[in-house]
Amino acid sequence: MQDIMDLNLLIRSCMDCELHKLRNNTVPGSGSLEPQIMFIGEGPGYHEDRGGKPFSGSAGQFLDELLESIELTREDVFITNMIKCRAPDNRDPRENEMQSCSKYLDRQIELINPKLIVTLGRFSTAKFIKFNKITSIRGKVVAVDGRFILPIMHPASGLYKSQWKYPIMADFKKIPGIMLQPRPRKVEPTQQMSML
Repeated sequence: MQDIMDLNLLIRSCMDCELHKLRNNTVPGSGSLEPQIMFIGEGPGYHEDRGGKPFSGSAGQFLDELLESIELTREDVFITNMIKCRAPDNRDPRENEMQSCSKYLDRQIELINPKLIVTLGRFSTAKFIKFNKITSIRGKVVAVDGRFILPIMHPASGLYKSQWKYPIMADFKKIPGIMLQPRPRKVEPTQQMSML
């Protein structure tokens, strides 16, 4: 899909926020260009910044295991992040950084048009759903703008806090069932429907 390749070139040359001064590589995203499922994380870490691929470190290994548990691979899905450059010391992305990158993420969603977006962590979940705590919304499927949104705790949470590993695994097991459902009709964001 040429549009995605062109978008990746724009991302690689982006200087819209201060993060461009510190990066080794931008991390536009990777995977299938015609997937039904898109995963959105928070931002690149050390390994992603070095190699230019999302979820390359230990959280990425866990993500690979989670995908394998539902008989998928990275080649079956598209994986990206809210911000496309690493934040210093892997700190949380800032609002202005997410705003700078939002045009790229919005275009990725438009071009790929996934049936399901799996949001990994609170920052990507907040792009689509209003909530107080990620623990209150995780695993609950919502229809937004003609697609399903499934919030899941970030895979890193399962590595650093063992009590979250099995809830993350359980939430992943919902994905095949969601994919059997017809695509939700497009409604206004204020009319979000809880599906599960």
